[in-house]
Amino acid sequence: MKTKTKIKTLADYVDFPELDIMGRAVKFKEWTNNLDYNKHYNYKRVAMNASSPIRLVKDRYTGETREMIYFASNDYLNLANHPEVIEAGVRATRKYGAGAGSVPLLGGTTELHRELENKIAKFKGCEKSIIYSSGYGSNSSSLLSLLGEKDIAIVDMLAHASLIDGCKNTNVKYFKHNDMSSLEFVLSKVKNNFRTKLIVVDGVYSMDGDIAPLDKIKELAEQYGAYVMVDEAHATGVIGENGHGTPEHFNLSGKVDIVSGTFSKALGGVGGFVAASEELIDLLHFYSRGYIFSTALTPQVAGSMICSLNVIENDKKRREKLWSNIRYFKKNLIDLGLNIGNSETAIFPIIIGDDLITKEIARELHEMNIYVNPVLYPAVSKRLSRIRMSLMSEHTIEHIDKVLEALKYLVKKYNLT
Repeated sequence: MKTKTKIKTLADYVDFPELDIMGRAVKFKEWTNNLDYNKHYNYKRVAMNASSPIRLVKDRYTGETREMIYFASNDYLNLANHPEVIEAGVRATRKYGAGAGSVPLLGGTTELHRELENKIAKFKGCEKSIIYSSGYGSNSSSLLSLLGEKDIAIVDMLAHASLIDGCKNTNVKYFKHNDMSSLEFVLSKVKNNFRTKLIVVDGVYSMDGDIAPLDKIKELAEQYGAYVMVDEAHATGVIGENGHGTPEHFNLSGKVDIVSGTFSKALGGVGGFVAASEELIDLLHFYSRGYIFSTALTPQVAGSMICSLNVIENDKKRREKLWSNIRYFKKNLIDLGLNIGNSETAIFPIIIGDDLITKEIARELHEMNIYVNPVLYPAVSKRLSRIRMSLMSEHTIEHIDKVLEALKYLVKKYNLT
C-alpha cells in the first residue's frame, strides 16, 4: 500500500545496522513506494520496439503505449537495429546455436569469437584481445586479476564503477577528475612505493560526456614509471578520425598499455573486451576469473559485433551525422542558458542541482513523450543532480527541436538559468 511521505533519496537508505538483509529490503520498499506515489519511478520502463530514435514505451501509471523521443540510449550509431548487424547475428545463431555451450577457455570458443578478438585488437591498435560476456566484467575481472597488495591503481575520481570495483584487491589513490596537477601530485607521492603503478581512466566519461586528456596522462605515466589503462566504453565508434576511440583521437594508437571497452554502446550489442600486449592477454586467459568462470559470449553477439566493427570502418556517414547532431544540440542547449558541464561528445548532462526538481523535470518530460534519465544523489553530489541526455546518429533535427522546445518551457517554469 502506497503512503504519502516526504521526497527521499537513495542516501536515506544506505545503512540500517540494526536490520538484517530482509529487514533492509522491507525498509527500502519505502523508497520505491515514495517514487511511485510522486510518479517519479523512471526506471525499468518497458520498451515495445527495438532501440531507435522513437521508442514505444509502456507507461507505468496509465498502461498506455507512448511513442517517445528516445534521448536515453548508449546506442550512439543505431547499430543495434542495423539490418546488416541483425542479419549477421541471425546467421551466427543458425550456424552455432543460441549459446556458446561452455566457458571460452574450455569448449566455448568458436571461430567467430577468435575473429572478433582479432578484429577488436586491430581496431584498437593492440597485439591481442580477450573478450568477455559483459563490459563490467572486462574491467572488473581484468583489474582484479592484474593488481594485488603490492600494486596501486591511480584512478580518476569519476571513473566507471566497473573500474573502481576492479581495484578492490589492490591499493587505490584517486585524483581529481581530468586534473593533471592532481594526477602528478599522486604519482609523485607513490612513485617508489609499489611494484606496479597503473593509471585508470575512462576515455569518455559516461555522466559528463567529457574526454580524458590521454596525451597528457601518457606523458605523466612515462615520467613516473606508470602504466595506463583506458576504458573505451563511450569512446569506441564515437571519437577518433575513424571512430577507433580515445587513443586514435590523441594519435596514441598502439601506445596505451591496456585498452578496455564494451560492445554495448556504439556497437549496439553486449559484452566487453581488453586489448593489450600478447603477453598480458595470455596472462588474463588463465588468471581472469570473470573470463574463466563465465560462459562465452553468445555466437549471435559475436557475429553481430564483427559486423558492427565493419560498419563503423566503412560507413563514416553515421558518425558524421552523430557529430552534426552533437554540435546542433550543444549550441542550442548553451543558447538556452543550461549548464551542460564540460560535455564534448554525445552525452549531455543537464545539471540542475536539486533532486526534487530533477525528478519533476524527468516526470514532465516523460509526460511530453521525451525519454530521458534522471541522475540523482548519491550517484552524483546533490549540487550536480542532473538529467542525462544522449544523442543517436539517426535522431532528426525535428526530434532534437521538439526536445529543445520542451526544455525551453521547463527552463522558464523552474527558473533553471
